[in-house]
Amino acid sequence: MKTILHRAESRGFFDHGWLKTHHTFSFADYYNPQRINFGALRVLNDDRIEGGTGFDLHPHQNMEVISIPLKGDLEHQDSLGHKDTIQEGEIQVMSAGTGIMHSEYNRNDDRPTEFLQIWVFPNKKNVPPRYENAIISDLVQRNEISEIVSPYPGNAKGLWIYQQAWFSIGHLDKNVLQSYKMKSKDSLGVYIFIIEGGITIKELELKRRDGVGVYDTEEVEFKATEKSRVLFIEVPPYQ
Repeated sequence: MKTILHRAESRGFFDHGWLKTHHTFSFADYYNPQRINFGALRVLNDDRIEGGTGFDLHPHQNMEVISIPLKGDLEHQDSLGHKDTIQEGEIQVMSAGTGIMHSEYNRNDDRPTEFLQIWVFPNKKNVPPRYENAIISDLVQRNEISEIVSPYPGNAKGLWIYQQAWFSIGHLDKNVLQSYKMKSKDSLGVYIFIIEGGITIKELELKRRDGVGVYDTEEVEFKATEKSRVLFIEVPPYQ
């Protein structure tokens, strides 16, 4: 088993006033040649939007964009005519394909919105753009690794994207032992991001907002060192 460790404090950070954002991988004004991607995983941004502000209408093309709210409400609008608001316990997926315009706003003036913005390279280009959201709280089982995104349309375990990638979440109690088993023999590995809490993988201790890419293994065993919420993103190599 091999690992690529990204400590929370080593991420790129920018304070734009209305937006405070941490970048695990190179993004916008943050560039680190050692942190371009982990396989097909291109972006993992940890965003905090102040009340009444947000990302104005802007374009995307040929990228799978996944948003996971952690706190507050996130309002989405796009050029396909969608207007939805999602919050913690929900997820949204946008396949940009041939091109889509969208905005993401915090419409609450009195409190911030926090969410993870994740980009994955697609395995099909120039597809018709699409948008979906879903409640995932019902899928998440305590002390298990619960799948929320897969490559398979119509999968009852959550939403899907144009890539051989899987997103899973673990809500874990302290001292729980668990393991993540790779879903495909063709995967590069799994990127593990600690949303809250902490885990240990062998001698490696991971805390809140730490991330680690794990590869050259079929299974990752770990222990929760405190009550934790952990995101797993299994991806193929980027070709």
